[in-house]
This record gives sequence, C-alpha cells and structure tokens, in this order.
Amino acid sequence: MIAIVDYKAGNIRSVENALKRLEADYQVTSDPDAIRTASHVILPGVGEASNAMRFLLPLVDVLKSLTQPVLGICIGLQLMCASSEEGPTECMNIFDSKVLRFRPSEGAKIPHMGWNTIENLRSPLFRGIQEGAFVYYVHSYYPEYSDSETVASTYFAGVTFSAAMNRGNFYGTQFHPEKSGPVGEKILENFLRIC
Repeated sequence: MIAIVDYKAGNIRSVENALKRLEADYQVTSDPDAIRTASHVILPGVGEASNAMRFLLPLVDVLKSLTQPVLGICIGLQLMCASSEEGPTECMNIFDSKVLRFRPSEGAKIPHMGWNTIENLRSPLFRGIQEGAFVYYVHSYYPEYSDSETVASTYFAGVTFSAAMNRGNFYGTQFHPEKSGPVGEKILENFLRIC
C-alpha cells in the first residue's frame, strides 16, 4: 500500500488520479502508523512553504525515520531541503540544498509555469526516460543544484536548478510527474518499482 501524506497541501487529487491510472493501491493519510507501514510514501503538494511546514511538523520525525522509498513532489521536495527563502522556513534537512526564489530575468516569466526539459538524468526514477524529456512545472522557488544529490537538472531564468534529487531512500521532483503526461507516468511507475 502506498501512503500519500495528507498535510493540507494542494494537489493530492492529481496524484491520486495518476496512481489510479497505474492501478496502484494507495491511501491518503496523516496517520503515522499507516505511513510507517506503507511500501512507498509520496509527499505531494502545492502551497506556501512556511504554512505547509507548520502542518507537516507533527510528521517530520516519522518521515525522516522512514527506510522505504519516499518521493516528494514540488513543495514536497522543497520541504525535504534544508531551508526555504519562502517564509523564510526551516525545512526537514533531508537534502542539503537550500530553496531559493527565482530572481527577475529577461525573457523569463515567474512563476516558472509550463513545460521544460530535464537533463543529466542519473537515477532509477529516469529508467527509460530520454535526456531532454519535457516535464511540467509550476513554481517560483527552486532547490539549489547539488553535485551529490541532484539527479536531474533544469535551466530557467539564468539558473540551473535541481529538477530531481536523491539521497538514500529519499527522492524528490520539483516538477509534477502526475501532470507530465507519459513521461511523468513512467517516472511514477519507476518510483513504485524501487524497493
């Protein structure tokens, strides 16, 4: 059973629909025991970092103790980082990167909304995915690029940032795989195959 963590962040329905298309068993839950015993855990979300972190706070110790595969999506990834300029907010510190706000850049409209490519793919998440594949983004903040933890990158507004990160059993995507068509569906399928 897959646990979709419910911490009052938006976008849970889109993740549910994606898992239904994959015919995966899941439950939406904030119960620590259900999260601990799940085969995979997904931390989805759209929202503001300080508010999301406040709702997530009771589950932080549980989430950090997990040994099964965990996937943070969009703000879910950002909350797994060290801190965020949004708020500003201290986050879970699973990944070392800070989350920064895009600065104004000529020709780049912020928020970063729409399709963009992912490059430098190096993770089981991207098995069968080609370099330069397009995925869907909606964000104004981004996790810094990390030589050790970034497993896919994207360039926007003069910045190369972490499109996806991995540390041990923890994974995260700044883009929305559940909104990224066949490429995103394959990424979710790959995540569910990680043991």
